[in-house]
Amino acid sequence: MIVAREIRMEGVVQGVGFRPFVFRLAQEYGIKGWVLNSSEGVTIWAEAGDEVVDAFYKAILDHPPKLAMIVKHSIRPRELQSFDHFFIKHSEKSAKRDVIISPDVSTCEDCYQEIMDPSDHRYHYPFTNCTNCGPRFTIIMDVPYDREKTTMRDFPMCPECVHEFEDPMFRRFHAQPNCCPECGPHTTLRDLVGNIYQGLGHQFLQEGKILGVKGLGGFHLVCDAGNSESVAALRKRKIREFKPFAVMCKDMDVARRYCHISGQEAELLESPAHPIVILKRLALDDLPPEIAPGISTIGVMLPYTPLHHLLFSEGLEILVMTSANISDDPLIIDNNEALEKLKGIADYFLMHNRKIYNRCDDSVAAVVGGEVQVYRRARGYVPLPVDLPVEPPAVMLGCGGDLKSTFCMTKGRSGYLSQHLGDINHYGNYQQFLYTIPRFERMLDVKPEVVVHDLHPQYMATRWAKGLKGLRKVGVQHHHAHMASCLAENQVTEPALGVVCDGTGYGLDGAIWGFEFFAGTPANLNRMAHLSYMPLPGEITIKRPARMSFSYLYELFGEQGLEYAARHLPVISAEEGQVLVKQLENRLNTVLTSSCGRLFDGVSALLGICTKVQYEGQAAIELEERADMNALDTYRFEFNTGSRPYTLGVRGVFQGILADMERGTPVSEIAGRFHRTVAEMIIIVLEKMRDDTGLNIVSLSGGVFQNKLLFLLLRQRLVEQGFEVLYHRKVPTNDGGVSLGQVYIASEVIRKDVSCYSSQNYKD
Repeated sequence: MIVAREIRMEGVVQGVGFRPFVFRLAQEYGIKGWVLNSSEGVTIWAEAGDEVVDAFYKAILDHPPKLAMIVKHSIRPRELQSFDHFFIKHSEKSAKRDVIISPDVSTCEDCYQEIMDPSDHRYHYPFTNCTNCGPRFTIIMDVPYDREKTTMRDFPMCPECVHEFEDPMFRRFHAQPNCCPECGPHTTLRDLVGNIYQGLGHQFLQEGKILGVKGLGGFHLVCDAGNSESVAALRKRKIREFKPFAVMCKDMDVARRYCHISGQEAELLESPAHPIVILKRLALDDLPPEIAPGISTIGVMLPYTPLHHLLFSEGLEILVMTSANISDDPLIIDNNEALEKLKGIADYFLMHNRKIYNRCDDSVAAVVGGEVQVYRRARGYVPLPVDLPVEPPAVMLGCGGDLKSTFCMTKGRSGYLSQHLGDINHYGNYQQFLYTIPRFERMLDVKPEVVVHDLHPQYMATRWAKGLKGLRKVGVQHHHAHMASCLAENQVTEPALGVVCDGTGYGLDGAIWGFEFFAGTPANLNRMAHLSYMPLPGEITIKRPARMSFSYLYELFGEQGLEYAARHLPVISAEEGQVLVKQLENRLNTVLTSSCGRLFDGVSALLGICTKVQYEGQAAIELEERADMNALDTYRFEFNTGSRPYTLGVRGVFQGILADMERGTPVSEIAGRFHRTVAEMIIIVLEKMRDDTGLNIVSLSGGVFQNKLLFLLLRQRLVEQGFEVLYHRKVPTNDGGVSLGQVYIASEVIRKDVSCYSSQNYKD
């Protein structure tokens, strides 16, 4: 008996070859009817025998296109229309929009072979793509995902591309960015005064010049990574003294020549997202030291667009590929802006005439203990959603924090995190925050009803959120949001323990928190313990860790601490030391902090490793770099349980470090012992919390846990002690994941009609 069924698919089902896949499958199964893209996803009308339609439906679910992600599907009986063939209908727009936009996808093997084949008409064409690869999120202006709603609308297809686009049996069928040299975008190589040059700039790179290259989501600054003078010039011109540069290797063979690469790391490098992957270098003298000063790891990516592949076609094997932005401003995406702002940095410009609608930086990830952890979530991952454990009772917007900012918008049970927006205390990044929010609203077809913000009154996102009219406003403590973010991505709803270690977060008592222990649920988190407070003498101390070290020495040891400082902190002059003493004694321009990040800073400076910070986390990164993983002993510390919240004291830690320094213990051994001590501090507190609460699940969050040595030591010890350990994989453990935790907390607070804090934190 012939039946009719309407099949609906929602998720990442547009721009991934779903319709041609369905068309070919329908031919195979003898299905009559049609398939179409709509604002809700993909709809299929299938007419055939009952069992045949069921088998067809199952085949779609079991073997969808490689890049598809089906999140919802349904099949319903319909009245037979007696179609005589199967065809593809034109896209429809409906009132409801449930399409998940695909991230940008790295060049597939088929397209790579075309651009390297001299007999192919797309030979060396830098904008070659198909339904399995190419730009997506960066060019999409609206849904449904059709060419006229992308920046490719400026390039009408030639007859040959139209034929490919309309042939359901061809892999470019309905590939919206489809183009060729006859009809698509083109590159221009020029200098600042307007002179035009042939080629892609290989000759200039080989001469040691610096190129501004327009890529998929923005401009990069590019130079030959093997040319020490060129790398040094780039560092000087960009005023970036120490922060490591990422590199792009021609292929995996070249990457293996410079780095240790495990099977999982190779898989991550070659995944469709093609993120920057943090790898251990084989040797420190094989590349100019200016690429990653002071550290033995390097961020490596493989070419992810045809243009990148073609940059290597003239003998170049490894290139510095760093984001083109000035003073932490947003990534540059406009040609004229690049010419203006990169003047004095780039010698030449390789530009193209396809507009970038959504700027999107490179994602950064690492394989830690056998699992992928994402440190910066952007190209290749955004805008894929992260499911929340329960569906929020309203559409929510989590505004995130100020550093490594993202926002999170909910639709149904899904949380959609924005691409990495940078530090939005900078004006340009704040403007990007403002214009990206309505783009997500349009893309998701939602309007937030609840806005969730950090409690820090000076955060730009907080000030913006508090100024909104007509929305319910929910304030969430920074570290609560960290813990809830980890619980959310691990789909946990039951009570748990949490450890959050980072640099800065505004506390409920007005202090700067950062080494925190919690217990409870997202709607009711209790602060169980923290690092003992220490005065932070001025915001400049975050940039000058030696001041933090001085503060620890004086607060812990008084006059004797000044003697320690005189011996071990030569960068603090006698005059500055006197000023600091008065500042600490009178609590002038100081704030109390329990920050784990500042503790790492203080130890790093005391050991003479890093006394001046040029980029966020530098002191801790270099301390980890110097640490001997085989150091076995730990330092004594204080755990005060007389009242709650319990406190951890570090007088014994500094006594031990100073004693080791006096006896000439190698810095590497001291650094390793310190890491092991921090892990043991956390273990002792969690064991006490488990005894108090009966809870055994523990979540780890906060930027400090990007420290691989600490994370692996701690995870191993927690497992040994019988804890169930949760940590981040899908969203960053740093502040890039905070917005997800914000919406989870607000969702639970509203759903259960409770409050973690006083009511004024939740309603204006």
